[in-house]
Amino acid sequence: MPIEARPTYRQRLEPNGYQASGDRTMASSAESTFPTLPRLLVNISPPEIAKRRSAAWSGFRGETVQIMQHTPFEYGFRAPWHLLIAAEVAERYDGESFVEGLPRSTLRDFTHKLTFVPAGHDFRGWQRPRALTHTTYFYIDPHGPLADSALRFEEIEFKPRLFFYDRDLWQTALKLKSVIENADTVHRQYAEALGIVLTHELVRINGDTGLHEPASRGGLAAWQQKRVAAYVEEHVADDIPLATLAELAQLSPYHFSRSFKRSFGLPPHRYHATRRIERAKQLLAIRERSVTAIALEVGFSDTSTFTSAFHRLTGETPSYYRRRLD
Repeated sequence: MPIEARPTYRQRLEPNGYQASGDRTMASSAESTFPTLPRLLVNISPPEIAKRRSAAWSGFRGETVQIMQHTPFEYGFRAPWHLLIAAEVAERYDGESFVEGLPRSTLRDFTHKLTFVPAGHDFRGWQRPRALTHTTYFYIDPHGPLADSALRFEEIEFKPRLFFYDRDLWQTALKLKSVIENADTVHRQYAEALGIVLTHELVRINGDTGLHEPASRGGLAAWQQKRVAAYVEEHVADDIPLATLAELAQLSPYHFSRSFKRSFGLPPHRYHATRRIERAKQLLAIRERSVTAIALEVGFSDTSTFTSAFHRLTGETPSYYRRRLD
């Protein structure tokens, strides 16, 4: 991808189409790279220079992308999902970024900057990297089950933002990035709780604070506690979505999480993890069952993950705990 061709590519960034000063060849190339049809993930070209890792939850997907070569590349995205971009390392010798509704930017260093692309908006650009870019993308379904109904999230007309910084939103993004990188060991409910926080942060920075509902001062009602606790016991080995528990209590995921912690003293994901370990303790008393079999029975994928979780909550390994029962 010759650098000399870049002025022509800038012309391809026109928001009304890809026609570039009558250059039909360049227009056709851009259309093949960035089609107008919605894409679920950010398109990077050439794709072989990007190392990508993703994880998905209810109405939410996160993806880490690391550029592996100092090669000029292009990117584009347009979909019915919101896109939040957190750039941990982003320096370029040359390049341009465009979010529909905003002026183009040729900022050279946007390390530790955030970008928000509302659903349906065009996002594209190109760059000749000075440093190997490391970025995290968050794809948020405006109608997803994690969005608090009190926010009327799907009704908000979000404003596009390019290369900004907000401390609280940045910290939430970093936590979610860690979840993506450790998706096999992080509890699903924790990831979903962070997703809920992210939607609230997006509403806050958008300026729609009037849509917030006052926080509930109490915990769950007795019938809610009983129903949720029974469900967790019955499905202790399963991966229980936060939205499922919230539906049982007839609350939004956001308010359910807050009320649950007031009632049980723990967030939902930690309570579930604790109940798993308590079930494992009961099974460890049965000598005929191996530690591996018990790990699988209480919902862990392997013995190593089970041992780590057991030690984190009890301070000892399953084998040591079993020996103490003698």
